Amino acid sequence: MIMTDNQTRRPNVVIILTDDLGYSDIGCYGSEIETPHLDALAAAGVRMSQFYNTARCSPSRASLLTGLHPHQTGIGVLTRNDGPGGYPGTLSQECATLAEILGSQGYATAMSGKWHLTGQIREPDETWPTRRGFDHHYGIVAGAASYYDPATLTEDEQPAEAGDDYYLTTELGERAAGYVHDHHAAEPEQPLFLYLALTAPHWPLHAPEDVVERYHERYRAGWDRLREERHARQQESGLINADWPLSERDAEVPAWADTADQDWQARRMAVYAAQVELADAAIGRVVSALRDTGRLDDTMIIFLSDNGGCAEEMPPGYADELPARPIHTPLNSPAGVRVRTGNAPEIVPGGADTYTSYGKPWANLSNTPFREYKHWVHEGGIATPLIAHWPAGLSGGVTVHDPYQLPDVLATVLEATGAEYPERRDDHPVPPAEGTSMLPSWRGGAVDDHELFWEHEGNSAARRGRWKLVRKHDRPWELYDLDADRTELTDVAADHPDLVQELITAYQAWADRCGVLPRDQVLATHDDPGPSGRTHLVVNSYRSARVAASVDGDAR
Repeated sequence: MIMTDNQTRRPNVVIILTDDLGYSDIGCYGSEIETPHLDALAAAGVRMSQFYNTARCSPSRASLLTGLHPHQTGIGVLTRNDGPGGYPGTLSQECATLAEILGSQGYATAMSGKWHLTGQIREPDETWPTRRGFDHHYGIVAGAASYYDPATLTEDEQPAEAGDDYYLTTELGERAAGYVHDHHAAEPEQPLFLYLALTAPHWPLHAPEDVVERYHERYRAGWDRLREERHARQQESGLINADWPLSERDAEVPAWADTADQDWQARRMAVYAAQVELADAAIGRVVSALRDTGRLDDTMIIFLSDNGGCAEEMPPGYADELPARPIHTPLNSPAGVRVRTGNAPEIVPGGADTYTSYGKPWANLSNTPFREYKHWVHEGGIATPLIAHWPAGLSGGVTVHDPYQLPDVLATVLEATGAEYPERRDDHPVPPAEGTSMLPSWRGGAVDDHELFWEHEGNSAARRGRWKLVRKHDRPWELYDLDADRTELTDVAADHPDLVQELITAYQAWADRCGVLPRDQVLATHDDPGPSGRTHLVVNSYRSARVAASVDGDAR
């Protein structure tokens, strides 16, 4: 039974964030990967077709937890100080986190997973999760890690060790489920806010062999056929409009029939798929814990991803030969084997002695039916699956097509819980929250159009109703009618010059108000090593230029 807005029982809140998961990578969004737990949540809840993140790891996390745009939180690009006049690269003390808000209003709070909101990854400071509202935290502080022996692994504020047969995704799910059981045993009437921030399926490609082997033959079908199959399932399920054509295969990706080393390429995607399946299993543990404690019906679960599929490649080598090895890359496996990094057919991904990524060809599959990837604000970079499950508050089996973005999550949680957004944090005024509650939309009500805006590394976009203005950082603005062409194949900017100018003006007003900095000003320092003096080279294209990644584990 759906409770009214005047309900007196405050729901538990569980936010589940995956890392680098593409729009079509779970079953209910078209994938061939086994994700039964997420599919069940969607079938009994709300599936959103047009929800958006901010195109990158830490900016998305900052926006999700504060209800602000990332530039307002101090994390405009990544968790690294951009120098004088740039973003601080760490979560501002002037914004309030959802954990702080709910914790101050009677909720217990716990986090399991990746933080990635601080430039200080070695010693606890005021930007660590336990000092930003979470009663407990288990997980990594930096932006990436080996799944078998993760760097920056902490429990609360103490270093934690990975034991024998350790696998990070599984342990994060166990810890999150444990928080549910322990809290219910201690305080059965107190509502809980749980944040499960999985690192999966972010590189490195690490997964147990028994799960990987189930997928290898499936991916020998190749990316061309699989993109078509995912697209067909998306259309059949009503997720996307049948009139929107599948975007063409990325021009830098060869046809599968012309691809050398097909067995190795299939292996890459098989490991990635195993990572997604194991993430789904971890989520299933949390759902089971909620069910076992009788809390599931009164829990709002929100699932989403921090950006689109990741096209980053890595040059091959050994970890101990990297010119500046980042903290997240181990020298040796737990068994003492020298770690090989990068992508080449002689490096078979999956084991602890490798550190690899799946690259642009498979990211193109992950983002079906869209084009572009993590970093960019075309649909492939910012469109995420979002599932909302709350039996006491929402009807099930609903697909919502209204567009929303990350600041709207906090607004939705506040409406559901009755929590009040603060005016001040310590001695500082808190910036007004930017979001709009999605509850009316989820419940089938009429909603007003609202403008959406994005910026990351100079990649910029504005959306008003059906119209989306978007550009890559150094290219002209493009305009798309997303009602007719959500795969962004036909640029109609030349046909609507007045609308283009209106949206440019609206975008610039938003950028000025939210503190968006010029791209050159922000990225000028990013070719230098980060705070610890380390960089890591990745290739942000299938066969193009090298770029430096930050020490915290997220490539640019």
